[in-house]
Amino acid sequence: MVEVLSQPLRLKFRTAAGWRRHTPDFLVVSRLGFWLIDVRPVDLIGDEDRESFAAAAEAALACGWHYTVAARWKPYVLMAVDEMSARRRPLADPLGVRPGLLAGAGEAMTFGEIAAGSAFEPVARAQLLHLLWHRRVGIDLGRPLGDCSTVVLGSESS
Repeated sequence: MVEVLSQPLRLKFRTAAGWRRHTPDFLVVSRLGFWLIDVRPVDLIGDEDRESFAAAAEAALACGWHYTVAARWKPYVLMAVDEMSARRRPLADPLGVRPGLLAGAGEAMTFGEIAAGSAFEPVARAQLLHLLWHRRVGIDLGRPLGDCSTVVLGSESS
């Protein structure tokens, strides 16, 4: 990704009921092209929104851009974030498992391998979720969180 512009333009378009305006949420400039993006929870999309999205899609097409509506996350992403957020409060490490967990993340091991390599596997799992929430380690949320998830050092690991 090269740049993200918030509310990059305002569209004015005609519908059967008259003139309307719509401001798409983002324009993403990437090495793979331009993406005009609207964000709206799927449960809140009404008929007027659909008209606005159609107008935005036509404008994007005329510019040679891609267009999409981000309406929901994949269900497993919400479950993973919920699981990690349950470990957001301060968590002591009286058994000293964190250094081993961080070392495993430094070697890009899987969640299951890191936990199983600890002398206290259930504690290691809770600690890993805590470290994920606090960005000491990271995973790819493009896939479900599980024992096969590769864990890497995160942005807050120093």
